[in-house]
Parts: sequence; structure tokens; C-alpha cells
Amino acid sequence: MSELFDDPREGENAPEFSVSELSGAIKKMIEGEFSHVRIKGEIGRVSFPRSGHVYLDLKDDRSVIAAVMWKGVAARVQTRPEEGLEVVATGRLTTFPGQSKYQLVIENLKPAGMGALMAMLEKRKAMLQAEGLFDAARKKPIPYLPGVIGVVTSPSGAVIRDILHRLRDRFPRKVLIWPVAVQGERCAPEVANAIQGFNALTPGGALPRPDLLIVARGGGSVEDLWGFNEEVVARAAAASDIPLISAVGHETDTTLIDYVSDQRAPTPTAAAELAVPVRMELMAWVDQQNARLSTALSQGISQRGQRLRDLSRALPRADALLDGPRQRLDTWGDKLPRALAGRVQQHQIRLSKAAGALRPGSLSQRIERDRLRLPPYEGRLKNALGREVRQKRETLDRLSKRLSDVSQRQVEGWHTRLDGLERLRQTLGYEATLERGYAVVRGDSDVVTTQAAATAAAHLEIQFADGRVAVRAGEAGGASPAKPASPPKAKTASKPKPKPAPPEQGDLF
Repeated sequence: MSELFDDPREGENAPEFSVSELSGAIKKMIEGEFSHVRIKGEIGRVSFPRSGHVYLDLKDDRSVIAAVMWKGVAARVQTRPEEGLEVVATGRLTTFPGQSKYQLVIENLKPAGMGALMAMLEKRKAMLQAEGLFDAARKKPIPYLPGVIGVVTSPSGAVIRDILHRLRDRFPRKVLIWPVAVQGERCAPEVANAIQGFNALTPGGALPRPDLLIVARGGGSVEDLWGFNEEVVARAAAASDIPLISAVGHETDTTLIDYVSDQRAPTPTAAAELAVPVRMELMAWVDQQNARLSTALSQGISQRGQRLRDLSRALPRADALLDGPRQRLDTWGDKLPRALAGRVQQHQIRLSKAAGALRPGSLSQRIERDRLRLPPYEGRLKNALGREVRQKRETLDRLSKRLSDVSQRQVEGWHTRLDGLERLRQTLGYEATLERGYAVVRGDSDVVTTQAAATAAAHLEIQFADGRVAVRAGEAGGASPAKPASPPKAKTASKPKPKPAPPEQGDLF
């Protein structure tokens, strides 16, 4: 560190150095002395920003040390930092000169003993249970005979062989194997990705989507099975749309995936037994059901035939059923001619009575009486029609007069408005100003308003009230007369468009 210090000034004992030099020296000293340390403590404040890094505090009953876990390390470590968890952190000490503080850069993080693991497991279990992931109501039934079974396990080992052997013995099915690591740091993310990957397959696609999932692993210690206690695995199993059987460890081993799965099997072999029935037993049961069905059909047909025969004996003979209707038909056939003749005679009598009242003389008298009643009604009709026509004509005249008056007032209003606008245009135009002795000077392309612009212009044109004069600019800024320009053409004022009449005038058009 001697190169950081300047020679002391005359009369002073302490050397002088900059803040950056001092911070750099402290950083080198701390990183050199504490390049590899293991710290045991309880995790305090934890934050997970979007950058992927993890910031946390390690504390005991008297002190606190800030720590950081970079993104790559955070994705690799098996233990997820949680507040209140007692851990052993391995890393190196360094300083952060921007805030004048020191911190631990964590390279590995593990729970501090079996007690810390169990405490973290119980806390995680209570959290998932509070969210309802263990409820029996949300568990899906296992299909009786799945067509395709997906197995999430290690491709090497006795577990997959036991499952395939058991399925072959009971009921051969199509099996899709998703190879994963079943222990270590890669276990949890690979198992979760496998469950999500099986669920992402399209039903009926080139690679068929399984009807049932089995997540299996052989027995081992708590540390070996810890990947199946991770929150990411438990949430992936709970979110699976495909029914899932967990078969992790032996019968006495219990992990978080067992609580959220739809069915727990004590061993991988038992999972295969739960997945499919025994084919021979199923065939025997089907044969038994076929025999029962045939017997039931035969007995049913025999019973219904006997019932039909019993009912037929209680019914009367067909001839006896037709005797009464046949006799009634004969009786009505005998009565029909006499009834028709009597009916015709009655109608003839009624017709004769009606014809006696319809004499030509009586009809002529009735017509003559009606003709005498018509003249009074004819006069009243003419008078009513005349009054109606006069009233309609008077109404039409009144409307025509109102329309003419309104139209005249509206046209006069438009003329008055046009005259006012024309006077206002002439008053605001610059031609009226020219009549008072002013002039407009134009250059090559626009109106000239300054001496500099007039000097720079090649040609000038001066407009007076009675015409325009073209001049050339002199070399010294003077103007020489030129030929008078032709008088400007009078612009025809465009007739303003009439504005609609105010609402109070009433527009009848």
C-alpha cells in the first residue's frame, strides 16, 4: 500500500490520498483477506428484482451482513432464499465503494442442517395448503384405461424398468418417457419443465398427449429427494391438466408433490398398478358380463312371451268384438232412406213458404219507395261537398300567402347581408387606403417593405390608386422611371354564399 500514499507535507505527520484510492485499497485488502468464507446465519430481508439477482441480509442476534447472489448463481443453487431460514452461505467479501459498504457475494447456499430443512419444508407446506393446493375437491380422477402414459423419471435405473415391466404384465400401453435428473440441482427445474411440457402437447398430434402422468423416483435420503419438495415442482404438478400419480421414494417417504398430485403411489411399481387394470381380469369380467347379459335377455324374452300369452287368454274372440258394431250398422242402413226422404220433404216446404213472399209486385213497390227517399240525400251531399272544397281552398290560400311573405322576408334579409359584407370588404381592403395617398411597392415576387429589399430587387412595381408604375432599381439605390404598367384588371368580387336563415325566421324550403 505504500504506492497510495504521498510524501507528507512539511509540518504534517498524516499522508494525504484521494477517496477513490482509499476505497480501492480497502477493497483489495478485504478481498485478499476474505476471498473465501463460509457464514452461518439467518436470512433477513430478501428481494428478487427483475434483473434476476437476489439481494438479502444474513444476521444473527447482534450483527447484519448484506449479501448478493448474482443471476447465474441464483438459478443454480438448490435452496431458494426465504426470510427466516437458517443457512450456510459460501462466497467472498467485497466492498461497494458507491455506498461505502461491504457485502458478501454468495457462490453457494445451503440450509444449516436437517432442522433448517424441515423448518423450511413445513413453512412451504403450510403456504401451499393455505392456497388450497392440497384440497381433495381439486384432484382429478385417474382414467380407468389410459391410451398413452407419460413417465417423468431418470432414463437409467431400475425405476423405469419396473414401471415398464409392470405395465407389460398388466395391460400393455403406449409409454412416453421424459428423461430428467431425479436429484441434485437440476432435478426441480427439469421435473417442472417435464410436467409442463407434457401438458403443452396437442391432443391427437404427431406426438400424442398422455392421458396420465407418473412422476417416479426410487428411495433415498431427504437430501436426495429434496428436489421433489421444491415449490416449482409442487406448483407444476398442481397446475397439470393431465391427471398425475406421484411415486417418489419408498412407502415411508413423503414429499410435497405427494400432497398436490391427484393420486399418491407408495412405490413406482404401485403407480403402474394404479395406472392400468389387469388385462386378463378385465377380459374375464367382460366375458362374465356378456354371459349375464345373454342370460338376462333370454329370461326377459321368455317372461314377456308368457305374459303376452296370459293376456291373450283374457281377451274376447275377434268375432264377438264385431257382432255389436255389425248389428248397429244394419239398423242404421235401414233407417237411412226414410230419413233422407223426410229431410228432403222438410226443405221443400220451407222453400215454398219463402217463395210465396217473393212476388214481383212487392219487389217493385220496395224499389219505388227507396227511389223516392234519394232526392233529399242528394241535396245534402252536394252542400257538404261544396263546404269541404271551400274550406280546403281557403286553407291553401292562407298557406300560399304565408309562404310568399316568408320567402320575401328571407330574400330581403339575404340582400341586406350581402350589401353589408360588400361594404365591409371595401372598407378593409387595401385599395381604399391607396386613395388616401399611399402606394404598394412590389419586388420580383412579393411586397417590398424595407429599403434593403428594395435595393436588392432587380425590378420594382409601384401601385397607386389609379394604376401601377414599373421602375428599375438604380445602382446607388435610386429608382429610374420606366414605362407605366397597364392598369390592373378589376377583380370580380366573388359573391358570398348565403348563410342559412336564423331559426326564428322559419325556413320553409
